[in-house]
Amino acid sequence: METVKKALNTLHIGSGGEMAAPPKEPTKQQLEELREEYTKAQQEQVFAFYDELSVAEKAALYSQLSDINPDRINIITDRALNPPKPRDDENDKVSALSPLPESATASILDSKQEDIEKWYQSGLNLIAENKVAVVLMAGGQGTRLGSSDPKGCFNIGLPSGKSLFKIQAERIRKIQRLAHKKGREDVVVPWYVMTSGPTRKPTETYFKENGYFGLREENVIIFEQGVLPCISNDGKILLESKGKVAVAPDGNGGIYEAIVKSSVMGDLRKRGIEHIHAYCVDNCLVKVADPVFIGFAASKDVDIATKVVRKRSATESVGLILLKNGKPDVVEYSEIDKETAEAKDEKQHDVLKFRAANIVNHYYSFRFLESIPDWAHKLPHHVARKKIPYVDTEKGSTIKPEKPNGIKLEQFVFDVFPMLELNKFACLEVKREDEFSPLKNARGTGEDDPDTSRKDIMNQGERWASAAGAVVVSEGDNNGIEISPLVSYGGEGLEDLKGKTITAPAVLEKEWSE
Repeated sequence: METVKKALNTLHIGSGGEMAAPPKEPTKQQLEELREEYTKAQQEQVFAFYDELSVAEKAALYSQLSDINPDRINIITDRALNPPKPRDDENDKVSALSPLPESATASILDSKQEDIEKWYQSGLNLIAENKVAVVLMAGGQGTRLGSSDPKGCFNIGLPSGKSLFKIQAERIRKIQRLAHKKGREDVVVPWYVMTSGPTRKPTETYFKENGYFGLREENVIIFEQGVLPCISNDGKILLESKGKVAVAPDGNGGIYEAIVKSSVMGDLRKRGIEHIHAYCVDNCLVKVADPVFIGFAASKDVDIATKVVRKRSATESVGLILLKNGKPDVVEYSEIDKETAEAKDEKQHDVLKFRAANIVNHYYSFRFLESIPDWAHKLPHHVARKKIPYVDTEKGSTIKPEKPNGIKLEQFVFDVFPMLELNKFACLEVKREDEFSPLKNARGTGEDDPDTSRKDIMNQGERWASAAGAVVVSEGDNNGIEISPLVSYGGEGLEDLKGKTITAPAVLEKEWSE
């Protein structure tokens, strides 16, 4: 591909960069070399309409095809469609599964308060030393919510009208302020926001228009996850138009290559970051840069830690974090039989044996992220069969299929777990009502929708106020208290509420001058 890279330089086109000059049609030699590469991979159909294109369209298609390795696409497609058969000792799914050992786990539900406080203070010290960063996975649009905007822009209906992005930004501001009390003059938790092709520009615009929600612009780094070509059922790369390959985001597992290919890795290194918290944008209760989680993971000197919540019931459709063939892994609900799902814990007979529900809330050591180039190519790709509009390369017409006609390839963020030795992996169980309320469905669904997100934040605020000694009086069914993250990160600092009467619904808002 060295010739291709030289050609890109000639054209002034970089992968994901800005065009330094108007696009120029590649030379005949450049075109033939690229065409030969695709022909050898039996993917030459992508050039079917090349001669019909304008100069700008030819340059754009050439650039896009240059960023794709057709041989690699063939390989990962084949692996995804024909995964390795399990070994004989893996055929018995039940015997291959076991809960994580106690040495790798802890629970906020039953840990000693002094242990939790020790983790909190340790994590806060690391934040105060500017060794902690946050990576947000925010590539999704609010399509299911009836919005084409990035999901982080969504207003869940709080009295304040705050979006998910604003709530999370204010939690970062608050944790910086709490760490500042440790004595450091300028505490910074850099925020790396991973977007996708459709959400990058709107996300950048939204942050600029809102003044980065009080954070400094240089500490909010917006980058983009990769894409992979959409593939037909017979293994061919599909064209979206005559001059463009159909592509789709490479899944939340694309975070690893995106960190390396973007400026993120270099920025983390330059800042001296050692601990990274990664999470999904749709969880309105997420404790961004949670010092307890950071302190817990750092105390165990692990490379990956993950937060889980207790599974509600044996039939809840959630992925579970456990040991599979002796390695940490995530197993989907559909992969577990009824007997295994209903099995009770041997020591706690009132709880499930397999109860660690995955909420995609992870810790990484920087040393581990530095090793991404060594293992990223080993991560599997998963198949999502979809109805993909495409251009018929023989007739030139656009087809909108009525049934799945192809596949989108994606990676999962947890596919890296089995690569770790058990002593480098840990799991922290947290309270669902305090830390997990995902936004997945349209309003009125009654589960994981804007109404449940709003209710969970309002209920949490009311619990905090009551615990601080306030008397909360509700009027009708519309109750709860919205406590701004700028007032309290996790229920602390509310002593002034003691003995006061608050009529719900209410908002406790306080802006800091930072």
